[in-house]
Amino acid sequence: MTANFKLLALTYKTAPLSIREQVSLNEAGAKQLLNFLREFTPATDVLVVSTCNRTEIYYTAEQDLASTIFKGLSLIKQPAEGFEQHFARYEGQPAIAHLFDVAIGLDAQVIGDLQISGQVKNAYQWSADENMAGPFLHRLMHTIFFANKRVVQETAFRDGAASLSYAAKELAEDLTAGVKNPKALVVGVGEIGQDVCLNLINSNFKEVTILNRTIEKAEKLAAKCGFSFKAIEQLHDEVAKADVIISSVSGNEPLISAALVKDINLISHKYFIDLSIPRSIDPAIEEIPGAIVYNLDDIQEKTNEAVERRKAAVPQVQAILKEAMAEFEDWSKEMIISPTIQKLKNSLEQIRKEELARFIKNAKPEEAEKLEEMSRSLMQKILKYPVLQLKAACKRGDAESVSELLHDLFNLEKQSTKK
Repeated sequence: MTANFKLLALTYKTAPLSIREQVSLNEAGAKQLLNFLREFTPATDVLVVSTCNRTEIYYTAEQDLASTIFKGLSLIKQPAEGFEQHFARYEGQPAIAHLFDVAIGLDAQVIGDLQISGQVKNAYQWSADENMAGPFLHRLMHTIFFANKRVVQETAFRDGAASLSYAAKELAEDLTAGVKNPKALVVGVGEIGQDVCLNLINSNFKEVTILNRTIEKAEKLAAKCGFSFKAIEQLHDEVAKADVIISSVSGNEPLISAALVKDINLISHKYFIDLSIPRSIDPAIEEIPGAIVYNLDDIQEKTNEAVERRKAAVPQVQAILKEAMAEFEDWSKEMIISPTIQKLKNSLEQIRKEELARFIKNAKPEEAEKLEEMSRSLMQKILKYPVLQLKAACKRGDAESVSELLHDLFNLEKQSTKK
């Protein structure tokens, strides 16, 4: 079953930011793709994971559906020609291992990034919402969630704060190290924006202002963090006041444009940190003297104790994932022989009922009840050994031969035909 599990993966390792933002999918876009695949392909167990650093499509199918998936993605996003070459392809166990690494945070741009776990859970929910999550994906995701729980409880991999938002906070502190009482402006209070604000609580920035399209959200977060807030209409004035502007706003066009910044008198450097996909800060701003723009690809992993602890815990994490993947592989193999087990149960149940009917015709009610109980118990004992042998054969890779033997011994094909 795992052999038919496939993956198309475009990540920060395979594509620059300019390409990643072209194929990035929000919830609506991901569900559009899920519906497209349901309508035009035989794919099952489809998962669409799309973040600022990756767009990945997992699916189960006997044939390669890459060309159709790319067609669907093109209809939804209209990316530039040749975007397909940036997608890596995985199949079978490597695809499963990659999903484990992504969900746990081993494959994150900042190792152990906490946000990715929530983003994978959201992607799984979207699949369930669109009825594209079957038994295989359900079992796989819950195996991953349990492994993640073990990682949190048994290792130091999630200790400390090391995420893109934390890296942005550290970068902002480094850039303003020589500034007395530096001012920060946070634009957008989505998941990343909220994390940025929470990280800025214990930082060198004592003056932080939050802007958001929905001012009520900005007000609520500002109250929580002890910061000030303003309406998005005051963006120009607040950009002029701030030393560092951190933006994580969704939209098809940059919210902070070169036109907005060009008439601001830059007495000293002003730093713009863009955490958005697509970008919300116009790269052309860098052409303005004194303005410096950092995007996601510029935010490098900060070397700190938290990251070092996480790196040191990687072998422990990998050991946990190895156990989890082995358990899932065993389950997957057992799923292959489950029809044989069910046929065997049906065959024995039919024999039990036929034989029981012969003996209870003239039996008293209490005798019939005892015969029913005894025959059921006997059937369970007879079933136990063949089922155990089938499961053991799965682990040895001999399930097919044992299954054929049981079919011949109990004439299971004939029994299933009768039913």
